[in-house]
Amino acid sequence: MYQKYKNVETVKPGGLDLKDRLVGIQRVTKVTKGGRAFGFSAIVVVGDENGVVGSGLGKSKEVATAIAKAIEDAKKNLIRIPLNKGTLPHEQKGKYGGARVYIQPASHGTGVIAGGAVRAVLESVGVQDVLSKSQGSSNPHNVVKATFDALLQLRDAGTVAKQRGVSLDKVFKG
Repeated sequence: MYQKYKNVETVKPGGLDLKDRLVGIQRVTKVTKGGRAFGFSAIVVVGDENGVVGSGLGKSKEVATAIAKAIEDAKKNLIRIPLNKGTLPHEQKGKYGGARVYIQPASHGTGVIAGGAVRAVLESVGVQDVLSKSQGSSNPHNVVKATFDALLQLRDAGTVAKQRGVSLDKVFKG
């Protein structure tokens, strides 16, 4: 799922205290010659609020089973995100389909300035101070994936130093 990103650290769910957040439930309809068949799809984000997060999609005829399937799917897609004292290491843009998300680190005490699907993802990661803007499509599926795109592009100073083959001091002094 995360093949196009260079430094993605996948995480196993064992031993983590994961909390799930329901992003959205949609009633979907399949029209057949016998009439309409109704079902539900649920989007869920799970995270330990300490840098580990995953998202999942579940579909079923009942709401409860759709949510349960989404949680199981999210636990299979856990990744680690670099955090810096309750905020992000740097600003980043993410996109998926028609959705565009911009996330920016904020000073201590700002809180999570984000709406809907972006807020669910950022709170599950464990970010306490962040500014964000969601543009384009407001489809929760695509907004969640655009937020993940932005988060997966984040790199902390240690990773940058290792990739460049220089010391941590040289990264900051440039």
